[in-house]
Amino acid sequence: MAAGAAAGSASPGASDRVEREWSLDELAAAYAYPEPDRHGGEAWLRANMVSTLDGAAQYEGRSQPISGAADMRIFGTLRALADVVVVGAQTVRKEGYRPARARAEFAAARQAAGQGPAPAIAVVSASLELDFSLPLFTAPLVPTLVLTGAAADRDRIAAAERAGARVVIAGNGTEVDPARAVRALAGLGHTRLLTEGGPRLLGRFVAAGVLDELCLTLSPMLTAGNAQRIADGPPVAVPRRFELVSLLTEAGYLFARYRRS
Repeated sequence: MAAGAAAGSASPGASDRVEREWSLDELAAAYAYPEPDRHGGEAWLRANMVSTLDGAAQYEGRSQPISGAADMRIFGTLRALADVVVVGAQTVRKEGYRPARARAEFAAARQAAGQGPAPAIAVVSASLELDFSLPLFTAPLVPTLVLTGAAADRDRIAAAERAGARVVIAGNGTEVDPARAVRALAGLGHTRLLTEGGPRLLGRFVAAGVLDELCLTLSPMLTAGNAQRIADGPPVAVPRRFELVSLLTEAGYLFARYRRS
C-alpha cells in the first residue's frame, strides 16, 4: 500500500511516497477519530463508501463486486474503530448484513477506548419490514439498534424488541430524522459513528448537513449501467465542500479520506 501523508503528496513520483502494505495498527492510527476537543465532544459521523471510476456505488445491487482485498481491510479497520455502524434497511436486505464480529487484533484498543467487543449495528427503517429472525437481531455480540419514527407500526416495534433489538425513536412521523438520529446515538454513548450507506441513507445525511467525514474507495473498474451513486436523493442548496486529509493506494484502488471544511 502506498501512502501520502497529505493531499498531493501521494502523486506519482512524490519524494515521500512509500510503497508497502500498512499494518492494521498503522491503518487504525491513520483513520483514528478526531479527539473530542476537535469537535466539541459531540458525535462524529463518518461514511465509508466505494465507487467505480464511472460513479457506480453497486454492481447488480451490491457493493461487494466492486470492492477488493485492501478495501475490505480498511472496511474492517473502520468498523473496529466505531461505536456503532449505521445502515439503511434496504442495504441490510441486499447485502445480507450480519452482526459485527469481535476482532482479536483490535480487542485491547477497544477496551482501552471504553468500547464493547464489537460495534453495534443500527438499522434505519421507517416501515420496520425486516426479518427479525436473522442473526443480526437474534445473535449479535451487542444488541442491534433499530432507528425509526414515533409513528412506526407498534406491532413491528414489538417484533423487533422480542427479537432482542433495541428500538430508538428518532423522528416524529414514520421517517427517521438524520440529525435526531445522530443525537439519539450520542445520547446512548455512541459518539464514533460509521455509516456504510446505502446511497439513499447517505444522501439524507448529506442533505441534513450532519456528515463530518467521507472515506471513499475509488475502485479501478467501469460498469456503465444505471447503478446508484454513493449518495442519492434531492440535491443540497449549495454544494458542501470537504477537504482531502489523506490518500492511500493499493492494487489500483484509491482510498481517500475527506473531512468537512
